[in-house]
Amino acid sequence: MLVATTAAVLSLLFLSEAAAGVTTAYEVIQAYGFPVGILPIGVTHYDLDETTGKFNAYMNGSCSFSLEGSYKLKYSSVISGYIRKNKLTDLSGVKVKVLFIWLSIVEVRRNGDKLEFSVGIASADFAIDNFFTCPQCGCGLDCNGLDGENRPLVSSI
Repeated sequence: MLVATTAAVLSLLFLSEAAAGVTTAYEVIQAYGFPVGILPIGVTHYDLDETTGKFNAYMNGSCSFSLEGSYKLKYSSVISGYIRKNKLTDLSGVKVKVLFIWLSIVEVRRNGDKLEFSVGIASADFAIDNFFTCPQCGCGLDCNGLDGENRPLVSSI
């Protein structure tokens, strides 16, 4: 009952924001040159200081999933940093597991059809078309045909 009530309230919130012309965090990152898939499904709201580029994106809880079986990602309930055209800097709230340790992704840059993710001491490039779809908390992009009602929106860590 609580889940159904929460889902109904969130649906009304998103519908009222859409009717009021409020942009979503996904629309904002696209306006700055990034694909929606750099954020997982489940961002409920955001704030952005357009003067400085300082932003915060909020989810109801932390989120984790694997991509392509080899990359494990963790998103905190608050993701923050600075956004400029084709560049996210001073990021906090996003981590990737490399071998046996978790490293914070501190910067993302778009360079043509590639995204470069930096953990400070190293970086890796990925084709932008890998990020056209938002990953789902708990199952990433491989949710085995689960419908929206059975997919976890947020998974606690």
